[in-house]
Amino acid sequence: MNIYLYKVPILMTILILLCTSSAFAYRSNRFNKIIINNNNNNNNNKLSNNIDNNHQIIKKILYSTTTTTITNWDVSGLSQEDIMYKDECIIVNEYDEIIGHDNKYNAHKFCPNISPNGLLHRAFSVFLFNNEGKLLLQQRAKEKITFPNVWTNTCCSHPLYCSEEIDLTSSIAVGEVNGVKRAAQRKLKHELGIIEDIPINKMKYLGRLHYCAADKIVQSEGYRWGEHEIDYVLFIQANVTVIPNPEEIQDYKYVTLKELQQMMIPDAKLEWSPWFSIFAKSYLPSWWEDLNITINTDKYVNLNTIYKINM
Repeated sequence: MNIYLYKVPILMTILILLCTSSAFAYRSNRFNKIIINNNNNNNNNKLSNNIDNNHQIIKKILYSTTTTTITNWDVSGLSQEDIMYKDECIIVNEYDEIIGHDNKYNAHKFCPNISPNGLLHRAFSVFLFNNEGKLLLQQRAKEKITFPNVWTNTCCSHPLYCSEEIDLTSSIAVGEVNGVKRAAQRKLKHELGIIEDIPINKMKYLGRLHYCAADKIVQSEGYRWGEHEIDYVLFIQANVTVIPNPEEIQDYKYVTLKELQQMMIPDAKLEWSPWFSIFAKSYLPSWWEDLNITINTDKYVNLNTIYKINM
């Protein structure tokens, strides 16, 4: 474990001095929406520039202590716990503004009197469909520390705190999330062993979900594990070769929407990840039924809204 891990409260103090927010929130019955104000007036343009300038300053402060890059990311021979200590998550506030970084171990610990909801961080969820329109599902390995054995979408993980996988406010506002997409490329190979190259321009970014869910099964003394994420949703359609990593995945299968719905009924007695469960019952059916339109147009793209899901 790196002894120079950044302490989030100190960085938050820096941000209080540097950053302001142009966001406002309102509530709905099921979802809380955080709408990012993207009006094209001079004041907002100045604010956006200030936020990005602040992020550049923060990156300069932190990169001297951050050595992870995509090119040197190698977890061969490491246990799941080793990876939890090695990988640095991007810590954000509720507006998805970067406020620091910490390892996955700390980010996912729900400690009652310290961080009851863990640390809010960026994540991504890939939904990969083959050319027949079937969705690739995976069952997480029993060795996984968080949410082992559950079924979920194709790939769920985190962009790392490194230059290749960080996206700044200005690029996110126009739908350019190449850092998240590079993270998805990395994990599709690591978890599923996909040998084909999937270009980032073939990944359709649809928007972001903010959710928090504790693992109700796996617990440790004095704390629980869980996820508290702003999740970037990516759709892909491609035929790929899957060679699953047994330390990450114990099973996988392609399904139609009807087959998925049958798998998710209580009588099937299958466990599902909380993030996929809520998504499968809300946005997924309509986006899947219009798959060609979803992937090839911007009909379902929402760049201005972070949907906060109450679980």
